[in-house]
Amino acid sequence: MSRKRAIRWTICFVSLVLLAAVSFVLELVIGSADISVSDVFSALTGNNSDKAAVTIVRDIRLPRTLAAALLGGALSVSGFLLQSYFNNPIAGPYVLGISSGAKLTVALAMMFTMKYGILLNSAEIVGAAFVGSMLSMGAILLLSGRVRNMAQLIIAGVMIGYICSALTELTVTFADDANIVNLHNWSMGSFSGISMDNVNVIAVIVLAATAAAFMLSKPMSAYQLGESYAKNMGVDLKLFRTALILLSSILSACVTAFAGPVSFVGIAVPHLVRSAFGTSKPIVIIPASFIGGAVFCLVCDLIARMLFAPVELSISTVTAVFGAPVVIMAMLSRRNQKGSV
Repeated sequence: MSRKRAIRWTICFVSLVLLAAVSFVLELVIGSADISVSDVFSALTGNNSDKAAVTIVRDIRLPRTLAAALLGGALSVSGFLLQSYFNNPIAGPYVLGISSGAKLTVALAMMFTMKYGILLNSAEIVGAAFVGSMLSMGAILLLSGRVRNMAQLIIAGVMIGYICSALTELTVTFADDANIVNLHNWSMGSFSGISMDNVNVIAVIVLAATAAAFMLSKPMSAYQLGESYAKNMGVDLKLFRTALILLSSILSACVTAFAGPVSFVGIAVPHLVRSAFGTSKPIVIIPASFIGGAVFCLVCDLIARMLFAPVELSISTVTAVFGAPVVIMAMLSRRNQKGSV
């Protein structure tokens, strides 16, 4: 059985890596300007004499592609951490209102600073998003102590998300005309407009938080078997839960700060990965979820750019179309499992 499982995991990991590589190349090649694979490679290595192609590939498509891969992986890992914390496959940063809380505080910060002609740097935007995500998470945790039914907690999270989204729309409505376009585009969710400087900040935050989450694989595996078992194995539950909350909030805040709210990735991808690998072991699912989230967002971003080109769809529109059915399947499978016990 262990050999079959190892073969299955190897096939799944290789498939994910190949899909990620293909999706990455397609994101660089396909666009309003036709650029061949060889021209893309030449532009990346600095051997292309076509300045227009170099500018398009290195300054526009490459940062966007890297951001989509990193932020997609961050959302997926954040969703898996929340699902492990609440022991529920439909818990995620978007459904629980964490992304909406981050969106609200970033919108407030952007509107206030833009009014005085001040532009926020990357650290300030991430900080504002982190404050909003922590406020929403705090509200969820307070409700979790009062609500025994997980379904009610999920509904409460959805309501918090709606409230935060409504307040964000109110903020956008009263923004100055010069700023309203930027705020509106950001609030809809998009990977466009991200620079390489932004990508560098994203990479540091996302990779560090993901590495820290991976280091929690062993206590997370014990936690999945029950709180009593984890405590008997020497897991400091209070410290462990705090770490899960902080890491999940940091990852979701980074996504919201740079790309706006992106829906359903944090729920759909971990569910698909668990189904494909046939396990919930964090040491396997965390890296697999990161790669799977990257593939999911790369493909969705390509669709958002090209489906109705030159009009670009918001990334959340596409991720919702593909992610929502997966969430429904997760809910139905969980119900069937409970009914068969």
